[in-house]
Amino acid sequence: MEKVSETIAKQLLQIKAIKLQPTNPFTWASGWNSPIYCDNRKTLSFPEVRDYIKSEFVALVNELYPEADAIAGVATGAIAQGALVADALKKPFVYVRSSPKGHGMENLIEGDIAPGKKVVVIEDLISTGGSSLKAVEALRKAGCEVLGMAAIFTYGFQTAVDNFTVKEVKLNTLSDYQTLIEVAAQTGYVSTDDVKTLSSWRNDPAHWGK
Repeated sequence: MEKVSETIAKQLLQIKAIKLQPTNPFTWASGWNSPIYCDNRKTLSFPEVRDYIKSEFVALVNELYPEADAIAGVATGAIAQGALVADALKKPFVYVRSSPKGHGMENLIEGDIAPGKKVVVIEDLISTGGSSLKAVEALRKAGCEVLGMAAIFTYGFQTAVDNFTVKEVKLNTLSDYQTLIEVAAQTGYVSTDDVKTLSSWRNDPAHWGK
């Protein structure tokens, strides 16, 4: 039986939410050269993919965090994903901005959540984990207990693993970079030589291709 991580990897490739270009790399905002580009917001435009991701998030929360009081999404990519999960679970939903709103109440957390509530954070993509963990910190400062974070996809950088460990945040992802490479090779999306290139990138993404 196909694993959830494999199914989602196939879906992300099929709808071009993930693009692999080992010989014509992308340039990230950070300046890194990368053979992969991921935009999981595209999943929202494909009902079957959207529903599958939602159902797997719901199953994950029910299994690992049954005591959750609320769901939080990380702005902006995971706002819709988080709202879908919260709706399916019939739980309150909030989302966390990357920075406080510059007017009005200057909210960092949008929605209503009381101190002491147990929260699961939904994220669309984990790279270094920096922005994701800022959302966790904001919820903790608001008095919430963050049970863990669930994301659609992770690049699997050691930096992210270390960052989540330091902040004592449990991270669960529906799919990951290693699974993606394996699926891409099995389906003929990339060649054997491309697999070597893709694997080497994750080991030192900051200097890859330079």
